[in-house]
Amino acid sequence: MTDSEERAAASRQAELSAGETPMVLDAVAAAPAGSYLGGLEEQRAIARDPTRPLDERLEAFEDVFDSEVGDTSLVRARNIEREFGLRQLFLKFEGGNPTGSQKDRIAFAQVADALRRGFDGLTVASCGNYGAALALAASVAGLRCEVFVPAKFHTRRIKEVEDLGARIERSPGDYERAVECSTRRAEEAELYDANPGGANTTIQLQAYGEIATEVYDELRDAPAIVAVPVSNGTTLAGVFKGFVRLHRRGKISRIPKMLAASSFGKNPIVSSFQLGLDSCLDLDPGKIRETSVNEPLINWHSYDGDLTLDALRDSEGEAASVSDRKMLQHARLLLEKEGLNALPASCAALAVLLRSHTTNSLPPDRYVVVLTGRRQ
Repeated sequence: MTDSEERAAASRQAELSAGETPMVLDAVAAAPAGSYLGGLEEQRAIARDPTRPLDERLEAFEDVFDSEVGDTSLVRARNIEREFGLRQLFLKFEGGNPTGSQKDRIAFAQVADALRRGFDGLTVASCGNYGAALALAASVAGLRCEVFVPAKFHTRRIKEVEDLGARIERSPGDYERAVECSTRRAEEAELYDANPGGANTTIQLQAYGEIATEVYDELRDAPAIVAVPVSNGTTLAGVFKGFVRLHRRGKISRIPKMLAASSFGKNPIVSSFQLGLDSCLDLDPGKIRETSVNEPLINWHSYDGDLTLDALRDSEGEAASVSDRKMLQHARLLLEKEGLNALPASCAALAVLLRSHTTNSLPPDRYVVVLTGRRQ
């Protein structure tokens, strides 16, 4: 033991001898290794045990939910600030969720609702992230999960979904067709319908609203702009509603402008907003071409598109699109400058915000970009 270590030990012993309580850090360090994780494993076992009373299963599931989902990091991108001359840019990195995307938030929220309402299974259409998230949440609660995937789509996440105990159903056609098949299956088999745009949209919006609360917890007020990648638009609409609730409660002094970002020419929300339409107009399915980069963002029908348009208008926000090349470029920028391995599609919002600043310099303020997932 070094001289400094001996002095520190003697100081701690003197504090104890004087009847003082040791530092919390010391108490944590002295706790049995793995006791916290062991507690979560016990809660998982209770949550998926059908012989347990429902209230016990719900409490156990919500313990796991609270412990593992959300509270993702909000980090200041100082290196990007320096490179672009932008003041106070914060990155809300949803890759810290269990399956690596913001979808865990709504998956766990809907599984909790399904368990509470007595469903023994759920169904959803997905091309990857949402399916993995729902499969995980369902496995924690001991519920069946069926994921409808377009027949032509292939992703490594399919094996992950199956490994979590969910069943993959291949559906003909595109994602929108998969949603139809999944919704019909929910009606026929009395499964919980976890698809976007349905009766459970409110639960999804509330779950995404927690992102706004977490931003407030860190910044203690709303930023000037919150930029979010959009596909169906549920994430942006939920974040906006979260800020509206905070403003109504007097927690924040303003509601941020919402900035929607998506793949160039392949998202109805961006197209409809730029045309000044009151509602979200479908695109021509025949002109939609997915790539390995833009897939999480594209569709010809956005299920929560009207809610998202309302959020953009009410917040005096904007909507814009970027190319695959720009998404890849900004994913590399994030990795090199800030050490974040973000999914390229989730970088669309960063690309749009920085382009906006380069074109028309943004005033000194706080800006938040939601990075919806990590690269798998």
